[in-house]
Amino acid sequence: MDDILERSHQLQQDITDFVFDAEDELAKALETYAAEKSSRSSGDSYQKDLAIDSFITEGRVGDSSPLDLYIQSQPELSQSDRKLITSWYHTFIGLFAVTKILDDGFELMNWLTAKHYIVKPNNTKIQKELFRVKDGEIILTRISPVTDTYWTFSGPQTLMGKLGKPKLAVAIGKFKDNHRNQLYGDAPDLLEEAWLSVEQYHQQFVDFFESDEVTLPGYQLNKKIAEFQEVMTQKRLEAAGIDPSKSLDEIVQESGIEQEEIQAVAEELGADSKTVSQMFSSTNKSSKMVMPKVDLPAELKKAEQVTALSHPRWGQMFLPTYAKVKQILETEDWQSIEGAEKLIRFYLEDKSINAFIWHRLTEQYPAQLEKIVQTVLQRPEFNLQKNLDTLLQEFSKPIEPELPDIASVPIHLHNLFQEAVVEVSKSKPKGKGQKQSTKGFQRL
Repeated sequence: MDDILERSHQLQQDITDFVFDAEDELAKALETYAAEKSSRSSGDSYQKDLAIDSFITEGRVGDSSPLDLYIQSQPELSQSDRKLITSWYHTFIGLFAVTKILDDGFELMNWLTAKHYIVKPNNTKIQKELFRVKDGEIILTRISPVTDTYWTFSGPQTLMGKLGKPKLAVAIGKFKDNHRNQLYGDAPDLLEEAWLSVEQYHQQFVDFFESDEVTLPGYQLNKKIAEFQEVMTQKRLEAAGIDPSKSLDEIVQESGIEQEEIQAVAEELGADSKTVSQMFSSTNKSSKMVMPKVDLPAELKKAEQVTALSHPRWGQMFLPTYAKVKQILETEDWQSIEGAEKLIRFYLEDKSINAFIWHRLTEQYPAQLEKIVQTVLQRPEFNLQKNLDTLLQEFSKPIEPELPDIASVPIHLHNLFQEAVVEVSKSKPKGKGQKQSTKGFQRL
């Protein structure tokens, strides 16, 4: 084992002990950080160890980080130690596939970004834990840089074995739910592009609906969303240099790909064979490029009213109760409205109602919303302007937006999800008229 790799283990232990032994603001910051993480996870021993390890590189104590405080407390540290510790700001968590077993470690690929790393264990405990790991298996872990050419493991590891595409897609979905702020931890360019896609989607939403808020009966909103999606598809085609006025048949002929090949792939991905045949058999311009179908879930289609909200950072939200909440806030005798208090509590407790929605309602109905929250929570001293963010954090609502679901994803992940859908559809018996249940948007 290299001297610097061995030293990295000693420094990791020393910094962890330093954080654990702290009794000042550092200890309070760790407690707060760990409590926030546990409220959003299962709270098992793995999650606790992960929270401590991530706090060391991500936590804040005033304007400083735990790494800063450790370096300041150890004036005898060598320059090489300081450089190594400072490099650990680049530590990140990923879902890694083992692509090669090395004599002293592994070559891993982060499935979230398709980037490859040489990663070496820096102590015998991890070496023993990973001894039986084979090519193709999946490891959920954090890694930290050691030199310009290789990294080491940081914190706990979860060994997930070999996963087929459907299970791997599920694992990536869980990673997204649990570590949304680390989706592209090693690829700031992908993260920037994903955030840009949210802004672009929002602007297109506003251009189409002429507002960032629209309320319609569910079935009507579903139709408008489909029209909106078609407009976006047309713009993407034009931006890609594809003539949207041409039929699919014309574009296929120009590409030189056989019609049967396209048809077979389309049907494999779940398209109805009759629909695919009609797309090709049409002899006029009425058969256009087929846009991805976008559907609201069944319960929203049937709702009397659904409000669609859009924001350049928070993304898009679809709320069947937003109009009623506004009615409550516009009614002086709001308690006379059936279910009013229950709905306000739902807006506080349910994770689907984010901080953006609360701030939007605060801007529009400051006095009435403050009065209602005071009544519902029995807090007569509650001040909406001063205490809203504290209240939202109390109910485990992030104050800053996380990357929304509508953000674009890297091509390799998109392809994985598509292939996973194909595998699942092949494994299911084809019952007549059988339909898949969906949540949120359905993209075919």
